[in-house]
Amino acid sequence: MPKDAKFPLNAWYVAAWDYEVKNALLARTVCNKKIVFFRKSDHTVSALEDACWHRLLPLSMGSLKDDEVVCGYHGLRFNGAGRCTRMPSQETLNPSAHVRSYPVVEKHRFVWVWPGDPALADPALVPDMHWNKDEDWEGDGKTIFAKCDYRLVIDNLMDLTHETFVHGSSIGDNDVAEAPFVTTHGDRFATISRWMIDIEGPPFWRGQLNKPGNLDRWQIIRFEAPCTVTIDVGVAVTGTGAPEGDRSQGVNGYVLNTITPETDGTCMYFWAFVRNYRRNDQTLTTQLREGVSSIFREDEIVLEAQQKAMDEHPEREFYNLNIDAGAMWARRLIDRMIAREAKPVRLQAAE
Repeated sequence: MPKDAKFPLNAWYVAAWDYEVKNALLARTVCNKKIVFFRKSDHTVSALEDACWHRLLPLSMGSLKDDEVVCGYHGLRFNGAGRCTRMPSQETLNPSAHVRSYPVVEKHRFVWVWPGDPALADPALVPDMHWNKDEDWEGDGKTIFAKCDYRLVIDNLMDLTHETFVHGSSIGDNDVAEAPFVTTHGDRFATISRWMIDIEGPPFWRGQLNKPGNLDRWQIIRFEAPCTVTIDVGVAVTGTGAPEGDRSQGVNGYVLNTITPETDGTCMYFWAFVRNYRRNDQTLTTQLREGVSSIFREDEIVLEAQQKAMDEHPEREFYNLNIDAGAMWARRLIDRMIAREAKPVRLQAAE
């Protein structure tokens, strides 16, 4: 682990939506590692280092044949485990001829990869995003390839007061910026809970509920280290019991977000918006996906401008306000993961 590492390696990161990985080669960068993904004939996914053992040409520039990657330079073939199975003009294979393979898990409509120590790759550690593939919830999402440090996206999601100023025409209003909030945290999680009681509500949510009168609105943001943020959002007719747990007179959604560092200054931002109302309405699903996409484009512009300013002023440090409590805890949890990986392994003396 480099001394100035910006992200932990021993974690599951999303490399692609499940539908993106086909019986073909897909190149992605995860935590500064070039990886090529492909789906085999048994529908399982393999992930290999995207560099041929022979002359380092990216394997993604080759082809896939009989579930093996064929290098586009000299025709060496590698199976899903990274072992070379054929060399040109020779029958004896060099025993060192292999490329690194990475643990892969398909879950919650995503393909997750573990770029760190494969011995630690426990599928049980895949972040919980079950709403993305649950019969009680309906929705869709997209990917943003953002030119910014992945932590800036997490900062943005952990402090939704920016909605008032960045998304004022859709989901933001003054109540978000002024509402009190509660912060809790543990070893892997940090949560920000915010309730806005008896408010007029922003245009987006008034349109989703389509009922007269004031609203009770909630935002419950849950960060799971190192890069996943799920946001429980919705509104209900005020005074009908939503703060006490009865959301039957309202509409409920989840904004699902998981961010994958590509390089030190770029990331892939996978998101979805799912809902538990009008679940069979494909038109609404498409409208919501495109509407949220437009909202997130506003965030992307702000974050990339912020990254540019940071690059131009490396001597400047961030200042924090009360509203930054969630983001500060998220960064602490990330830093703890990085610090644990940086600790040298102590060798026990031989008895």
